[in-house]
Amino acid sequence: MAAETALTFLVAGLASLFMAWAIGAGSSGSTPFAPAVGANAISVMRAGLVVGVLGFLGAVLQGANVTEAVGTELIGGVTLTAGAAIVALVTAAALVAIGVFTGYPIATAFTVTGAVVGVGLGLGGDPAWGKYAEITTLWVLTPFVGGGVAYGVARALQSPRLPERALTASLAGVVGAILANVGFAFLGPADEQGSIAGDLGGRLPAVAEFDPGLGIGLGAIIVTFAFAAGVAAVVHADLGRDREGGQRRFLLALGGLVAFSAGGSQVGLAIGPLVPLLGGTSVPLWAVLVGGGAGLLAGSWTGAPRMIKALAQDYASMGPRRSIAALIPSFAIAQTAVAFGIPVSFNEIIVSAIIGAGYAAGDSGVSGRKMGYTVLAWIGSLAVALALGYGAYRLVAVVP
Repeated sequence: MAAETALTFLVAGLASLFMAWAIGAGSSGSTPFAPAVGANAISVMRAGLVVGVLGFLGAVLQGANVTEAVGTELIGGVTLTAGAAIVALVTAAALVAIGVFTGYPIATAFTVTGAVVGVGLGLGGDPAWGKYAEITTLWVLTPFVGGGVAYGVARALQSPRLPERALTASLAGVVGAILANVGFAFLGPADEQGSIAGDLGGRLPAVAEFDPGLGIGLGAIIVTFAFAAGVAAVVHADLGRDREGGQRRFLLALGGLVAFSAGGSQVGLAIGPLVPLLGGTSVPLWAVLVGGGAGLLAGSWTGAPRMIKALAQDYASMGPRRSIAALIPSFAIAQTAVAFGIPVSFNEIIVSAIIGAGYAAGDSGVSGRKMGYTVLAWIGSLAVALALGYGAYRLVAVVP
């Protein structure tokens, strides 16, 4: 019996690694640097290498929230078994792999969520309506918020009436403010995450105990503004020395932040179904996060270039300004999802932002036909994954 149990866990782990590879080759490995590649700021192959490393770091340092949500919060009344986890992971990974090899970005979060909910219902579990409401709200708002902000930023950066250097530096300051409040595993207490602003703000003795009633301490607010001002000053000075070079460096920094965020979110889609299986073992969550991050890294290095090319060249002809406009809301939405433990599709985030930034220069740079197929793939992947997850588990359950 022990050997059979070990074999089952091994198969579940392999299915999780396959899922991690498919995600790394698809959404988390391709989308973060697609705008930068489209703007000729970095080559396709180099983007795949860099995004893999940053995604691995994001998985280890930020992956716990979404991982636990996928493993324990998508279905109620039951706990996923090893067999259920295997069925969910294989179903979702197969659909994502189809997207990778056909060049169409299947929404990973849709497929994994659908598959996990499907097998959970097959187990006899109850729908987690509250969590579904959170997830649906973010999924529905993402195209409008991400695309709308990208459109507005791109229009502002292209306007001759606005000082581009000061505006770009101000946008960098906003990014710095968000970064200061991003949660990291190494800054928080055990099993929790802490931010740079929270950690440094708590070390300011004069204001550490003062609460302005905003849900964040005065020290954290001071650090946030200082961090934002510092980032804005650095970018402003860099643009003054070399405008085009400064734009490219800012763009690459944004791509790196989005890649890091992708790892923190997407690793949960790969290893989340394994979380219920860890209860009776001595394996810590961080070790599973490392394994999932390694799978993302392998996928990014081996399969991402194809999808990077598809997004960078097929969706829109991106320049540095529109690429910056696309990545800023992408980073903000990604970190919101990580903070609240909501599985989110990076294909949806990036593609929506690319569309918004593309329309800022007229719709000629955006392939409407490609967008239509992509939206259908997003909707269909959720429905198909749910149905296949439910049906496949029920079929496996009756096999002696």
